[in-house]
Amino acid sequence: MAIEVFNRYENKYLFDTTAYHQLYNELLEYMEPDDYNKQHEFYSITNLYYDTPSNTLIRNSLSKPKYKEKLRLRAYGVPNEDSKVYLEIKKKVFGLVNKRRTPLRLHEAYDFVRTGNPPEYKDYMNKQVIEEIKYFLSCYDLKPMVYLSYDRKALFCKNNRDLRITFDTNIRSRRYDLKMEHGTHGELLMEPGQWLMEVKAEKTIPVWLSKMLSEHQMYRTSFSKYGNEYKKMLRNSKVESESVLYA
Repeated sequence: MAIEVFNRYENKYLFDTTAYHQLYNELLEYMEPDDYNKQHEFYSITNLYYDTPSNTLIRNSLSKPKYKEKLRLRAYGVPNEDSKVYLEIKKKVFGLVNKRRTPLRLHEAYDFVRTGNPPEYKDYMNKQVIEEIKYFLSCYDLKPMVYLSYDRKALFCKNNRDLRITFDTNIRSRRYDLKMEHGTHGELLMEPGQWLMEVKAEKTIPVWLSKMLSEHQMYRTSFSKYGNEYKKMLRNSKVESESVLYA
C-alpha cells in the first residue's frame, strides 16, 4: 500500500543537465532508482492545485509564514475518470512538511472538491484523511486554479528508506483546460535543461550526502512549483497590461 501520511524535511536545489548527470551518477553508489524508474527512465506526475478565486492559499504561502497549507490532486501519468488519484493536504510548519492523502477515483475527487461532500466510503480510501479534507473544504471556497506536470526520476537510499531524492524536469503549467485527463500540455515553467532536485528526509541528511553536495557546490534554494507559476502569471499579466496601456 502506498504511504498516505508523510512527515519530513524537504530541501531543494536547482541546476543544469551537466550538473544533474554528474551528481546522479555519484548518488548511485548509495542510492537506487525507485521501482518505477527501474523500468522507465522517467515517470510523469500530474497535479491540479485548488485555491480561492483571490488566490488566498498561494499568496499566503509566498509570504513565508510559519504555517502554510494547500490542497492538490495528484496522479501518476495521465488519468481517466476511473483512475486512482490522490487528493492531499500539504502543510508546512516551521520547515517540517506534513502530507496527508487519500486514494480516490478521479471522478470522486472532482465531485468531492466541487461539492464539499465526501464520496461513499470504499476500502481503498483513508477515512481519517477524507474527514480532514472535508473540514479543509469547509474553510475555503476552492476551485481548480493551476495544472502542473513534470517528468521525474526518483532514488531511495539503499540502507535508509526514509531518505529519498527526486529530480524533476520539463515542468509545465496551464491555467486553462483544467482537466487532468486532457493531457500534459502547458507552458514551460523553467528554462529547457534545468532540473529541480528535492532531498526528502525525516531527519538530517547523512554526512556522505552533505559532503557530496558541498563538493558539487550545490546549495539549497527556495522553489515552489505552484509559487513560481503564480509569480510568473503575475509578471505576464503586468506585461500584458503595460502593452495595452502603451499601445
